[in-house]
Amino acid sequence: MEDSSHNVSSVKVELMEVGEEVLPKVDCRAEFAGAGSSDSYPPGMSGRGAMIKKSTVKISSLHIDAKNKRKKKSKVKRTPTLGYTVQQGEDMLLIISNNLQTKACKRRKIRKVRAKLPTAKVKRKTSKAVLKDKVFAQDKELKPIGHHSHEGYGRWGQNLPVEVLVNIFELVVKQEGAIPFLCRAARVCQLWNGAAANPALWCSVTVGYCWIEPGKTQSPKTELKVQDTVRWLAQNRFSQLREFGLCHWKKHVDYVVQVVSQHCPQLSALKLSHCSGVTEKAFQSLGRNCPSLESIDMQYSEVQTEGLVSFLEMHGSRIRKILFTYGVKSDRLLSVLAGGCSPELKLLEINTKLDSGYCQLPICIQALQSGCPKLQVFRMLNVTAMPKMARRGPCSASGFPDLEELCMASSSVSFFMDHDLNTLLHGSPNLRVLDLRGCTRITPAALSMLPCPELECLYWGLYFSSNSMPSSKKGIHLLTEKWSRTLQELDLSSQPFSEQDLEVAMGDLAHSGGAKRLRSLNLSGTKITSNALRSLISQCSGLNYLNLSSCRYLPRGLKKVYRSQEDIQQLLDKLP
Repeated sequence: MEDSSHNVSSVKVELMEVGEEVLPKVDCRAEFAGAGSSDSYPPGMSGRGAMIKKSTVKISSLHIDAKNKRKKKSKVKRTPTLGYTVQQGEDMLLIISNNLQTKACKRRKIRKVRAKLPTAKVKRKTSKAVLKDKVFAQDKELKPIGHHSHEGYGRWGQNLPVEVLVNIFELVVKQEGAIPFLCRAARVCQLWNGAAANPALWCSVTVGYCWIEPGKTQSPKTELKVQDTVRWLAQNRFSQLREFGLCHWKKHVDYVVQVVSQHCPQLSALKLSHCSGVTEKAFQSLGRNCPSLESIDMQYSEVQTEGLVSFLEMHGSRIRKILFTYGVKSDRLLSVLAGGCSPELKLLEINTKLDSGYCQLPICIQALQSGCPKLQVFRMLNVTAMPKMARRGPCSASGFPDLEELCMASSSVSFFMDHDLNTLLHGSPNLRVLDLRGCTRITPAALSMLPCPELECLYWGLYFSSNSMPSSKKGIHLLTEKWSRTLQELDLSSQPFSEQDLEVAMGDLAHSGGAKRLRSLNLSGTKITSNALRSLISQCSGLNYLNLSSCRYLPRGLKKVYRSQEDIQQLLDKLP
């Protein structure tokens, strides 16, 4: 017993020496007394005595580290974070609250914690309890949209002027359109609802059909919903509507046109794209209620020709632009225009789909010149024009003095010849754009004789295979000599001009005073050579489009389309 007491006292002294700076003076006899006899503690303090020694050292070091950390933390001074952010606009300063960001961070943390927790089993509720919860949830969701609309958005949402929000909405409407953006924005809050209802944002509206899925039929409830929606928009939003369009509507077209015309007296442009079922009632309503209507676009739509003809005969003097797709009775519509029902007409376009086949349309050029003397744009896209002589009636000798654009492009056989082109353009000195793609019977000599000194765009490519070969395989230099100073875009795709003729023509474009004005050049399928390209690219610094695909006289790797000035300059380094 004396030895054991001596060992205990020595352990006590050793422990106190190690931890005297941190630990209080504690008697360790009770710990050893509860452990057993003196045989359990061999000399040298092996076993539990050594463990107590090590733990005491660790505890003391931890206490010291904790004190040092507290001292370090107390010295750090944190700058208080501001509860707002200042952003500078063009003519104002916007103060935006940061409460929304902090709340969003808290929500994310809560979601992460909830995701880690195990899912608890939920007892099934009765039908009445479930119904009560659903009603409560709906009320809870609708409250922020109504009275408490600005909760969680900070004071800037309450104090933001409506005029600023209207200007923001106007920028979005120009890019995305009024529908469906304004309809969705009106459901955010009262402030957005008032801004979205501004009539200035509803001046131009295009409505696509989105009530049912493609391929499904309408139910009676859906039809009533469509009509009620259109009527409400016309009565509450379209007071200043000027441009209205429908896309891909197969039903209710007459109803929509009538409702819009009744509530929109300022309507000036109507566009129906890929619509069907347009009858005479729609045109009658337009004639009665829309005195400012001057543009009608019926492209790719099934229109009752008799209704459109009767409208032009009664109200054609208002019309400035008319666009329609080729149909069975298109010749009658063209003859009515040539008769003088629309003397103020400035744009006339007749087109058809590329896969519609052979579309032949007789046209009397002299009668159309006398009936539409102010025409500025005349387009016949993919329609085979059949020029004919006027049997009776007045014929104009002045042509189209205001004509700026002529398009006779065709993807099939073209019967347009040199004398027809001369008859159409003999009095058009202001022509800027001439599109003769597919016109294989036009010669360079006839083009060089046109009285159009300021031509900027000439499209004369061949984009289809035909048995009828071009009437001339040389003379392209006549065109470049005449319009080298004004040309900005030139298309000679698949024209069979010789390499010598093309080299002379490219030299005219490169060494003329207007070399820097050339922007686009299409030489795909031609016999252009590397020498001709080198002289052209080195001088035309503004060229940003060059098509050299399928050019057999160029080395491999260079026959492709170049769409930037950098690519074209790199081509100059690669040319042999």
